[in-house]
Amino acid sequence: MTVLVLADEFDVTTDRVVELLRERGVPVFRCDTGDFPQRLTLAAALDADRWDGVLRDQIREVRLSEVRSVWYRRPTHFRLPDGLSRTEQRLAAGEARMGFGGVVSALPVLFVNHPARDADCAYKPAQLAVARECGLRVPRTLVTNDPGRVREFAVSVGGPLVTKLLGASAFTEQGVPKVVYTSKLTDEDLADLRGVSTTAHLFQQWIGPKAFEARVTVVGRVLLSAAIYARSPEAAVDWRSDYDSLEYQRVEPPEPVREGILAFMRRFGLNFGGFDFTIDQQGRWWFLECNSAAQFGWLEAAAGLPISETLADLLTRGCP
Repeated sequence: MTVLVLADEFDVTTDRVVELLRERGVPVFRCDTGDFPQRLTLAAALDADRWDGVLRDQIREVRLSEVRSVWYRRPTHFRLPDGLSRTEQRLAAGEARMGFGGVVSALPVLFVNHPARDADCAYKPAQLAVARECGLRVPRTLVTNDPGRVREFAVSVGGPLVTKLLGASAFTEQGVPKVVYTSKLTDEDLADLRGVSTTAHLFQQWIGPKAFEARVTVVGRVLLSAAIYARSPEAAVDWRSDYDSLEYQRVEPPEPVREGILAFMRRFGLNFGGFDFTIDQQGRWWFLECNSAAQFGWLEAAAGLPISETLADLLTRGCP
């Protein structure tokens, strides 16, 4: 039985897990959705109660009935043939998503994670509501495009606010990769909120001073956690802004937090997730967000967490 890996061919985090699977003698078929339809061929028919057929690249192939698990790890967009009009491109991309994506999504196997579950979890407001329902502590949060409501919220919170993007924080502008980090609002920011009306914004109670932050990586039902200590003012607001200032240490979440995390995973139907928490001076864990396709390569090396090995175990078993 084969593990189907859908990921960017240049993703080094994927490389490590694929290497571990092959060392264990587990067959792996790795490809990228971006290879379809030009470098990847699908021929599938509905056979009895499941789709079966062949997925083939320029060298190898795999029968869909032989897939034991699917690792859906940030694959790229479908790359279509040149010469199509914009209308044809939109139509072809939609058909590729519904056809290729529909067949793969219908496979009755373990997904890490199923693309539909990833899509559900991408909504940060939904995450915050579910986290609170699961017993996790969540900072006070406002989503709005009304500047006046931001000022009212700041008064009601009675302390500093931060703002962060609701969607992905990394993007490309004129070919240059950029990241928008969490920002702590100043009095000057609150005095001039003209840009708020242009779209939805998220504002949140600032939890500070912090004892440390934590990244909890969940693989199946296994929690692998690292405390993150920020040693610069920039990293104290958003630790992603200054990796060189960070120090790591393995840590175990309190049992109520652990139970809340696993309940969150069940609610969203996830088999993998990277949870970010802020821990205040009183030792309270505050949920910030869950990235269902979180990076982990740097963290397992820095904190000594066997994330790749645990993920390889999960994909090999084909069940949580």
